[in-house]
Amino acid sequence: MRHALLPVMPARRDAARALHVGEHITLGPPYVSSLKRSALALLCLTSALGCATTNVSTSPPSRPGPRMQRAAPPPLSLDPATPLPTAHRQWIDRTLAELTLRERVGQMVMIWVLGDFTNAREPGFLKITEQVERDGVGGLVMSLGSPIEVAAKVNYLQGRSKIPLIVGSDVEPGLGRLEGGFFSPTYPSAGTATVLPSNMAIGATGRSEDAEAAGRITGIEALAIGIHMAFAPVVDVNNNPSNPVINVRSFGEEPQMVSRLAAAFVAGVQSAGVAATAKHFPGHGDTDTDSHLGLPIIPVARARLDTVELLPFAAAIRAGAAGMMTAHIALPNAYGDSVPATLSSRILTGLLRDSLSFRGTTITDAMTMDGLARGYGVEESAVRAVEAGNDILLMPPDVRRAIDAVIRAVETGRITTARIDSSVRRILELKLRTGAIARPVVSIDKLREAVGTPEHAAIASGIAQRAITLLRDSASLIPFPRAASVLLLTYAADADVAAGVAFAAEMRRQGTQVRTLRLSPHASPAELDSLLSAAQTFDRVVVYSYTRTLEGEGRLAIPAHIAAFVGQIGSTGKLTMVAGGNPYQLRQVPHVSTYIVTYGRGDALERAAARAIYGTAPITGHVPVSLPGFFLKGAGLMRTQSGTP
Repeated sequence: MRHALLPVMPARRDAARALHVGEHITLGPPYVSSLKRSALALLCLTSALGCATTNVSTSPPSRPGPRMQRAAPPPLSLDPATPLPTAHRQWIDRTLAELTLRERVGQMVMIWVLGDFTNAREPGFLKITEQVERDGVGGLVMSLGSPIEVAAKVNYLQGRSKIPLIVGSDVEPGLGRLEGGFFSPTYPSAGTATVLPSNMAIGATGRSEDAEAAGRITGIEALAIGIHMAFAPVVDVNNNPSNPVINVRSFGEEPQMVSRLAAAFVAGVQSAGVAATAKHFPGHGDTDTDSHLGLPIIPVARARLDTVELLPFAAAIRAGAAGMMTAHIALPNAYGDSVPATLSSRILTGLLRDSLSFRGTTITDAMTMDGLARGYGVEESAVRAVEAGNDILLMPPDVRRAIDAVIRAVETGRITTARIDSSVRRILELKLRTGAIARPVVSIDKLREAVGTPEHAAIASGIAQRAITLLRDSASLIPFPRAASVLLLTYAADADVAAGVAFAAEMRRQGTQVRTLRLSPHASPAELDSLLSAAQTFDRVVVYSYTRTLEGEGRLAIPAHIAAFVGQIGSTGKLTMVAGGNPYQLRQVPHVSTYIVTYGRGDALERAAARAIYGTAPITGHVPVSLPGFFLKGAGLMRTQSGTP
């Protein structure tokens, strides 16, 4: 699952909010009890967010809701193979027995919540509150926003849930998506969790200890924010350079290495008490279709799955991964039909449960994605997903219709009550194991001590520096002399105001003569001619290009006219191209003589690339993927550290 690629800015925040804004809902007395108003008042005070309530008590309830007034057993190992103690089994039995069929099905649904500040009576947030209180959804998916506001929203909604919510988020790796936005045009951040390098950057280091550290930091910071379930790691084997959706989210193209790093990440994140969720089962790497936009077809035989795609999932299961996210992909050669894996009992029950012996919690990828939504309606996709063996329905387009459809399927005998109960038991077990039941509300003060620490930043910086890969340097431009005059052109989408900012700042810190300009995807021929003329007057030219995957017309990472312009600069013999993100950009600028790859965005990777260019840090990365005709897996030129500024 991937809901956004850019920092949250006002326009994007409005667009994201529009995804869940519904009709205005007025909550009556059944939904605004004095107990819940008390919880809200306490959370507002502890969050120090300046919200206020009137005529309410500030005494907190002992638990978020009436059901939790009896003591819950403590968290324990997240490995689903670890037997539950008697007290935990009894708690699940008692709780399940008290739930109606509607409440049980509600536990199987997770809804999307944007982590921006929202007034409690804003229509979209009222709808979310209603889904928690009236529909009884079992969990939240937090996306974007600052750590403080994400935690405050989680606390607020936990205070309105009959049973504490399981909270998940895309963290691949690290909580870098909780960047809190940027204030244009001067770019100060609104506050962020630790932004770790991408999985492919970790693959470029080849170090299991880097994957474990990334997982551990992810778990520590996620738990502090109130997130119990990391939708990570991505364990897809990215063996298709044209993959538009996985790309740098993968550790690489070699199944054994992906398996090793995936297992290390799982161990790291779960050591911090957060459930790891391997994705996207049974493997989303070998496709050139984005499942957000259509149904990818993986045209491989069943035997190929065993030797490539399934190896990392098996490794994650052996490492004790608590969760598994399904993929909206079809495997006609392996299974003889085009049913999405998410809706296939042969894949989710026969393959995952029976063959691979997975005993944890299964969760669909977002059910709003076109890879699923186009072929099946809200009701039918929900029912089929449950029939296939999914425990959690992630972000159904209409929560109430999805719940009603599953209930009708039970009442008509299409789905058995036992099938529902087996999923709800696993969900309640996951809530116990993660501590969602015992500790549903997080401390804002402790959050400040655990999230975005200098120690975590230092680890991220070390991983980033080890990841930087020099794939070409035929003109021997690296390292740059500090006194060289440098023209830096930053290419990124116009709305992506943060891309390359840290890189430019570090370039200016390392060099004595650096001029920075922005290169727009929509630059006119006259503007490009002017930039080309300017380039003639500098000793070196650097193009920092941030493209995450393949996008735009013709599925090009870079528009054709921009790629041609970069090629013209390359003919001067002065050009160093830095591929921030997609390492496969080289096929669009094949004549670039000096080519550096960072595998992602974030301040740590950008600063590391600038230090590598000036030789103030060594270059040791090896590319974990290949591009036929351009570079082989494992390629990478080494450079030693030449000095400090």
